[in-house]
Amino acid sequence: MNKPILLIVFSLLFSAVSFAQDVEKEQLPEETRIEVKNYIWKSERPTSSQADHSTFEILQQDFATGPDVTEACITCHTKRDEEVMATSHWNWERTEMLDGKGEVPVGKKNILNNFCIGVAASEATCTRCHIGYGWKDKSFDFTEGKNIDCLVCHDNSGTYKKGKGMAGHADPSVNLSYVAQNVGQPKRENCGVCHFWGGGGNNVKHGDLEMALLEGTKKLDVHMGIDGEDMSCVDCHKTENHQMAGKLYALSSENKDRATCEQCHTAEPHADKMINSHNTRIACQTCHIPIYAKANSTKMIWDWSTAGRLDEEGKAMHESDADGNHNYLSIKGTFVYDDHVKPEYYWFNGLANHQLITDKIDTIPVQMNSLDGSYADKGARQKTDTPSKIWPVKVHRGKQIYDTEYKTLIQPKLWSPEKGDSAYWVDFNWNESAKAGMDYLGLPYSGNYDFVETEMYWPLNHMVAPKEQSLSCKDCHTRNNGRLASLNDFYLPGRDKSNILDGIGIALVILASLGVLIHGIIRILATKRSKA
Repeated sequence: MNKPILLIVFSLLFSAVSFAQDVEKEQLPEETRIEVKNYIWKSERPTSSQADHSTFEILQQDFATGPDVTEACITCHTKRDEEVMATSHWNWERTEMLDGKGEVPVGKKNILNNFCIGVAASEATCTRCHIGYGWKDKSFDFTEGKNIDCLVCHDNSGTYKKGKGMAGHADPSVNLSYVAQNVGQPKRENCGVCHFWGGGGNNVKHGDLEMALLEGTKKLDVHMGIDGEDMSCVDCHKTENHQMAGKLYALSSENKDRATCEQCHTAEPHADKMINSHNTRIACQTCHIPIYAKANSTKMIWDWSTAGRLDEEGKAMHESDADGNHNYLSIKGTFVYDDHVKPEYYWFNGLANHQLITDKIDTIPVQMNSLDGSYADKGARQKTDTPSKIWPVKVHRGKQIYDTEYKTLIQPKLWSPEKGDSAYWVDFNWNESAKAGMDYLGLPYSGNYDFVETEMYWPLNHMVAPKEQSLSCKDCHTRNNGRLASLNDFYLPGRDKSNILDGIGIALVILASLGVLIHGIIRILATKRSKA
């Protein structure tokens, strides 16, 4: 084949590729790809009014305690206490099916994590984030309605807070009468006082839930941005009989009672069918949460093994990084923070498993809450009808105490108001802390401990980016450091190379080009003959 013919062939090949790209652009123009349908904007939704509680005679009194306020509440809101006491917010546990373990009660009561580990033996401080009063130990009465803290969720005054180490009771500085007269539907602040501050600091645990969401713009989160939809938590986390939709996979395992994107946007939110088809195997969050921890840093690593270092005077130390994040605390160890973090991606079908405190450690790092799923899982198995989808996940990596003889994780006693009570945060003695914590649970402790690496998975749902900042096709369909580079159990066009498929594709393009070339030559020759 001489040079002119080669030039013609390569020109035709180039034209064919360019034509294919133009067709793709015509099929997926930017404005079509990001168009939203089947969605009711907040401005078009019905609003509900609420009573002015400052006019109620029963609230015109000086309340001495939080339980006194609750007793006044349930004189009008009859049976609401029974509703609350049936919820997971109150009980801090629910019975769920764990793969290979049967039905198990799971929740903050008994599930360990790789942040502050667990609440057992330290309830008086941990239950500052419980919706109740007086949970200081195992004697707490979960059937007593007046133990419910109505104000922590319904305060609209912005002045209510719980006291440190007070087992959930209100701080003495709070004017309970004023708060009781200024209650209403829960606002972001009510939810955020616990969910933003989990793990001991703002944005520490979730990475996508933090104080910046109170006044953030659409750039931080399109749903909660005050210059946009300005939504509150309960707009998505619908409530029925005080049970809220949505729960953390850190504390749950089954794919039910979820708050989902589809409940507002449906399963076909885009005008383009090709983009909608991605929803079959890709979670909405994957494309629409390209980064998290956008405003403040989140904790990525927590190493308990370095805890206990004291200063020259024998006092606890507190060291911070350049951004003000504590990167070392004597009571907790060493931390690594990061911001504007790209998620890690996993196949996930909505089911999770948990490393119970009684489970033997068989893998390292220990999987504190493993997410179930794979490309091969298309929802046909008995345990789920939901196919695995690619999800964005924050992975928190830790190093925490375990029993080297029994090969189980340890729940140490961490908090006490005074020294000499075996609490690690006061006495800095791991052995005594481990013994006290395990004795409290009625579980064995060999007296031998060390520290083991752990991993915990937090699927992301918040800090949804503006449509212009969502992932594009090339973020995944690329051979160089694409978002899905770690998921190699399936063929991804544009990323993966198949010699057979590539060969067939090239051959078809060449044959097509030759066909066009031959057809053109025949037409030219035919034209010359007809003129002759």
